[in-house]
Amino acid sequence: MENQYIIVLVTAPSKDEAEKIAKTLLEERLIACANIIGPVHSLFWWLGKIDKAREHLIIMKTRKDLFEKICEMVKALHSYQIPEIIALPITEGSKDYLKWLDESLE
Repeated sequence: MENQYIIVLVTAPSKDEAEKIAKTLLEERLIACANIIGPVHSLFWWLGKIDKAREHLIIMKTRKDLFEKICEMVKALHSYQIPEIIALPITEGSKDYLKWLDESLE
């Protein structure tokens, strides 16, 4: 599998914005699947102090080679100045699921 598959995590300020981002990435075939969880309670450093927000977490499955295109598109669609866009490797997965993932992407 060589760590070619990743999970991309993005937080958004609303369910509508999260759905817009996920749907656009699906339409562009940059992700195969998105799960939206929320609201989640986030705590983080911002402008020199600890801040908090209610957000929606998008969990997206894709390939590592598509990450830069995903970053560009998320930044263009997102309302945050610096959106969270991070990737985690998928170290294992069922062969059938990973085959479907590949077939669903550009």
